Amino acid sequence: MPIVAQSTETTDWVSRFADEVIEESERRAPGKPVVVASGLSPSGPIHLGNLREVMTPHLVADEIRRRGRQVRHLISWDDYDRFRKVPAGIAGVDETWAEHIGKPLTSVPAPKGSPHPNWAEHFKAAMVDSLAELGVEFDAISQTEQYTSGAYREQILHAMRHRQEIDAVLDQYRTKKAPAKKTQKPVDEAELQAEEGSGAASEDDGSSGSAGYFPYKPFCGNCEKDLTTVTSYDDDTTELTYSCTACAFSETVRLNEFNRGKLVWKVDWPMRWAYEGVIFEPSGVDHSSPGSSFQVGGQIVGIFGGKQPIGPMYAFVGISGMAKMSSSRGGVPTPADALKIMEPQLLRWLYARRRPNQSFKIAFDQEIQRLYDEWDKLDAKVADGSALPGDLAAHARAVGTASGDLPRTPRPLPYRTLASVADITAGHQDQALRILSELDPDNPLASLDEARPRYDKAEAWINTHVPADQRTIVRDEPDAELLKSLDEASQQSVRLLLDGLESHWSLDGLTHLVYGVPKVQAGFAADATPKELPPEIKTAQRSFFALLYHLLVGRDTGPRLPTLLLAVGQERVRRLLGE
Repeated sequence: MPIVAQSTETTDWVSRFADEVIEESERRAPGKPVVVASGLSPSGPIHLGNLREVMTPHLVADEIRRRGRQVRHLISWDDYDRFRKVPAGIAGVDETWAEHIGKPLTSVPAPKGSPHPNWAEHFKAAMVDSLAELGVEFDAISQTEQYTSGAYREQILHAMRHRQEIDAVLDQYRTKKAPAKKTQKPVDEAELQAEEGSGAASEDDGSSGSAGYFPYKPFCGNCEKDLTTVTSYDDDTTELTYSCTACAFSETVRLNEFNRGKLVWKVDWPMRWAYEGVIFEPSGVDHSSPGSSFQVGGQIVGIFGGKQPIGPMYAFVGISGMAKMSSSRGGVPTPADALKIMEPQLLRWLYARRRPNQSFKIAFDQEIQRLYDEWDKLDAKVADGSALPGDLAAHARAVGTASGDLPRTPRPLPYRTLASVADITAGHQDQALRILSELDPDNPLASLDEARPRYDKAEAWINTHVPADQRTIVRDEPDAELLKSLDEASQQSVRLLLDGLESHWSLDGLTHLVYGVPKVQAGFAADATPKELPPEIKTAQRSFFALLYHLLVGRDTGPRLPTLLLAVGQERVRRLLGE
């Protein structure tokens, strides 16, 4: 894989961050692998906004690997977080799941019909598969395993010994009136609102009662819920007594051998920074406010002998076309949803080309065709050496990683063409192959596999995101009434098209033909450029296209006409156009 140039004047945001991270790592932990981190909570579907939490450090880690350095990308699965609410719209889940509120996510049953052992594993699985398809290498850390194995025991005891210092930091923000939250201009009405950071923004910061402040919450030994209050603690013996408000259970345990509880979120996160030696971790936009987990963590991490990671705040990721999809499937789209309709290279590119603090949209509507056109143009510029340095870097990060290129479509035909063909042929692969092989007669497609997986993605988009009333249905019989009503000019335009069909039967040929007919009718050459033509020609072209659409599919619009003509076939086109 090429190494991206390191000059901060000519490089992309990823390289600049990589420079900073390497420098910071050498300062903090010289000679050791660079550690970057992400955190994900499998409390429900992990959506495309959460993916930015992973892609930002992934891209930086991959750049560091390209430079020949060792790096670890940790993904902490916050699967020991409490189950907070029953999400709406998840198949196999009903209100009876409310009885599990307060339990660790790994103690909650998976949705009905799931092959996975618990709630957390169910939602982790889809994300793990998507990350593999995206080429994201990472070291997974289950917080359930960390806590229940006793891995954090010394850190927990340390936090309890220093609870007054922790309380003093947190108290700086408790006593202040919460400032107005900084907001971004919404990306769209269906903006993805990620929970703050990698844990729970709404989780309390520890119990403070007559016995004092404690940054640790046990899960109840009877009902498994975290609706508990620590009533006493002895630093010397580590004896801790708690009571549960959910079931009135109470017990006394020794914290130096007790593994059924966790530090509260605002203490847990900075503890992990110190424990893992994290150098770089991004944070959500909500961390810009005083008292947020990231800001408070920056003060608490020192109590554990660590330093706050460097890293940017990342902006929201919006979805175009999400509103229609949400109404039908009851939730925001996930990476798996996106990868059904787009190749991983395109999805990687969307995250790589924008700085983390820039918002952007992922398209599930017609906009996906324009995004693919833009991607294909960039691909061509990279191939001929005309791409700008920043675009070249983003492209390199999209098509592969330090480990090698991602699998790609051998013959990447235009997405909009593939979508049109999939739409018109309605699943008939032999027909799809016939049409696609006629796009370029000099280099015909030998097998549909040459156009895969892009063809399959386009077909999935047509079948799942294009409303039924926008699908293309070719007429079975000619529109005799419309044909009979055509004036002389319209009849002439149809005749010119029919006369040129056989000699122009390819994608480029038919494109030249359908745009050329109105030019010839107006007395110009078929290959006259827009600069040589009066503005009225564009109007005449639109009228001609609308006529053809009505004659072929009974609507004013449809797939691009050259693709539609190829799809319908020469014999049927002639019949529908009245020959």
